[in-house]
Amino acid sequence: MANKVLNQIKKLFASQLAIPLVALIVLVVFNLIRDPGFFSIDIMKNNLGNTVLSGNLISILNGASELVILSIGMTLVTSAAKGQDISIGASAAIAGSVFVKILKAWGINGGTIFAGLIIACVVAVIFCLFNGLLIAKFNIQPMIASLILFTAGRPVAYWINGGATPNVEAPIITYIGNFIPHIAIPTPIIVVVIFIVLINLLLKKTTLSLYIQAVGINERAARLNGINPVMMKMVVFVILGICVTMAGAMNVCRIGVINHETILLDIEMDAILAVAIGGNSLGGGKFKLSGSILGAYIIQALTITLYAMKVSSTAVKAYKAIVIILIVVAGSPVVKSWIGQLKDKIVAKKEAK
Repeated sequence: MANKVLNQIKKLFASQLAIPLVALIVLVVFNLIRDPGFFSIDIMKNNLGNTVLSGNLISILNGASELVILSIGMTLVTSAAKGQDISIGASAAIAGSVFVKILKAWGINGGTIFAGLIIACVVAVIFCLFNGLLIAKFNIQPMIASLILFTAGRPVAYWINGGATPNVEAPIITYIGNFIPHIAIPTPIIVVVIFIVLINLLLKKTTLSLYIQAVGINERAARLNGINPVMMKMVVFVILGICVTMAGAMNVCRIGVINHETILLDIEMDAILAVAIGGNSLGGGKFKLSGSILGAYIIQALTITLYAMKVSSTAVKAYKAIVIILIVVAGSPVVKSWIGQLKDKIVAKKEAK
């Protein structure tokens, strides 16, 4: 039994998830040494008098919600399009602005929130499909194609609400962005779990995952096997449109206001890093969503750790960059090849003895 468990652990650490798992373990051990109570979870009353869970672990899971959703979309785009969409923050700003516009125009209730999400999703999908069209039909490199929306997206979001930064204050908004009464877990965490389950069902119960990877690995071979590469690329951008809508609307509900300049600012860089930390190739092809999700939580855990160490907000990005460079380099093909050669040499020496 012990050997079976040991073999499973060895397999896990030999897989694509090895680097993110090691990074996560290092972060956990470091925090436990630095502060044994870092991961403690407390039960407290919030401003509305509801019993809720709090602590650094809850902050990590809650704070990474938007990043996790966007990392899922970024992973699929990276796999099929062999590149990254750097406009997801701007697209989320557009979706968030449309969402707020509908709520302010029609009033805030369950029906208008649902309608606002649907309309914001349609608008976001149209903008994402614009990027998809440039990439799939005109063969423009993804980062260059999405640079247009990266530049123009936030001004478009500014125009939607006439340059204003309107508030959206209502109990139902607070429930969606923070806590539902009598439920101690933050609502964004619940939304993310549901979203992950749904996206996994979509990928596992259909051939979508196989087709996306086939297009990313070899587009010509995929076409010869009856897969339409243009269609598959457009599909992943539709999914990305849904992801940016979810992230944008969630962020609006969390803070109760839309600010086109600051909403999810620079999140596209964190999403790309989450994909890379998760062991996925940034050149497309095979992907593992669990790796990207783990990568998103690692980035958020690192951020919370730095804040707990009293690192100033201006210096946090620099420290994050150093740590993330180390993680990405450790997971690079060159380093993996070097470790493999070293392992072969050790095995050969043992056999020689």
